[in-house]
Amino acid sequence: MNNQYSSNLFGKAVEEFAKLPGVGRKTAVRLVLHLLRLDESIVNGFTSSITELRHNIHYCKVCHNISDKEICDICSDCRRDKSTICVVENIQDVMAIEATTQYHGLYHVLGGVISPMDGISPSDLAIDSLILRVENGGISEVILALSSTMEGDTTNFFISRKLAKMTDVRLTVLARGLSMNDELQYTDEITLGKSIINRVEYK
Repeated sequence: MNNQYSSNLFGKAVEEFAKLPGVGRKTAVRLVLHLLRLDESIVNGFTSSITELRHNIHYCKVCHNISDKEICDICSDCRRDKSTICVVENIQDVMAIEATTQYHGLYHVLGGVISPMDGISPSDLAIDSLILRVENGGISEVILALSSTMEGDTTNFFISRKLAKMTDVRLTVLARGLSMNDELQYTDEITLGKSIINRVEYK
């Protein structure tokens, strides 16, 4: 334990907060000091929500989005367009697209993109389950909404080859209002919304 703190309990809490992405040691110290100033009931609510999240959250059996149930609210919503699947890299991208309010179909979360440099192959992603969803029928369009990076384009190409035999399924990509190398989750809502509305055929 770091001896710069007068309390081992405090030091341990700082170490745990510092493990979070984007949180350095100074920020971790500020967060722990802030928790110490809060009413105990608020802190208890905070810690219990984290424990409950870790123990009880699910990944949707259909689209792999996070959910409180085995099938997420989006997949089970009868008002959604069940004939359209929007393929995204991660859960943050689902949140970004939903925030635009311009898309009303279903999703499929791959869990990443193909990246040989990082040791990520197609078998590491939820591509097979996507192909199976399309093969089961009822899908008229698959939107490839991956980031405009080399890895995103490689993944688009791989999926397009897998779906090539399904001639009755329209394959589209987001309109290139997005800059090259932009990650979807960091794109502003207006630009992202327009790129969904103006999506084009994948070629």
